[in-house]
Amino acid sequence: MDPYEQLLDEAKKKLPDAGREASRLEIPKALVQIAGRQTIIKNSGVIARTIRRDPKLFAKYLFKELAVPGTIKQNELVLLGKLREDMIQKRIDDFIKEFVLCHECGKPDTVIELFEKASFLRCEACGARRAMRKI
Repeated sequence: MDPYEQLLDEAKKKLPDAGREASRLEIPKALVQIAGRQTIIKNSGVIARTIRRDPKLFAKYLFKELAVPGTIKQNELVLLGKLREDMIQKRIDDFIKEFVLCHECGKPDTVIELFEKASFLRCEACGARRAMRKI
């Protein structure tokens, strides 16, 4: 083994575990409660704040992707219909992958920019821009 590679391996071993963290974005799992014929996501406001997206945009996406009508009540999202928690969580993960994470570097440091009638996802970390589909 090359002396440089030996030194590099030794340096990597000495790094703290926090430096090896894969992602710094900790998104809370959806707290889902079924009440009669409604499904309530108790922490949708917290999720929207964590991913730095407008709660109305987040709700609109979930309404469309889950094919159910619903309303926003304070920090909760009320969906009309009984939905499984895993189905809701998958749609939230899909939203994050498409509208939050940078498609170039994978970091969550993105903002939505409007240019004329088009929306773009711009990464503040690497500067990449990508056109977004309409919700």
